[in-house]
Amino acid sequence: MKVMKIGVGSKNKTKVSAVAELLKDYPMFAGAEVRGMEVKKDEFGHPKSLKTVVEGAIDRAKQAYSGNDYGFGIESGLMKVPQTKSGYMEVVVCAIYDGKRHHLGIGPTFEWPKTIVRAILKEGLDGSQAFKKLGFTEEEKAGEEKGCIYSFTHKKMNRTEQNKIAVMMALIHLENPEHF
Repeated sequence: MKVMKIGVGSKNKTKVSAVAELLKDYPMFAGAEVRGMEVKKDEFGHPKSLKTVVEGAIDRAKQAYSGNDYGFGIESGLMKVPQTKSGYMEVVVCAIYDGKRHHLGIGPTFEWPKTIVRAILKEGLDGSQAFKKLGFTEEEKAGEEKGCIYSFTHKKMNRTEQNKIAVMMALIHLENPEHF
């Protein structure tokens, strides 16, 4: 029997773990092999619109599909949200690519402090860099560990759990193909 292969468009353990842990609960992915893959990014930085976050997730999923049965891409970034204190919220998007179509899901979204948003928008830092520069962490890459959400939720949610919810939302398409 052929083992299903799943590529995740990142080596970031919060993204790879989110997919690997969640797929264990899905019969259609029973026994699947999940592996993180290096992907080419056109530009370094923190996505600054929902459009670029979605495009980034789709690009990661398509690159991760190479040599696999499915490609999963997870991307986080800012999106404009009216009535917020900073004007933006941090969103996580998962795209699944099956070789023909992509399937999208969005996970929990939260508002960064204004100082972090300014550092991302004005100084070109990514979330981890801004988080460290402003004294919220000592970690170089908070986004590869428990994530900034872990601090802001007072340890109630970590980045892997946040990513898992986005993956779960994208999987709705594969679980209910008759509707999509």
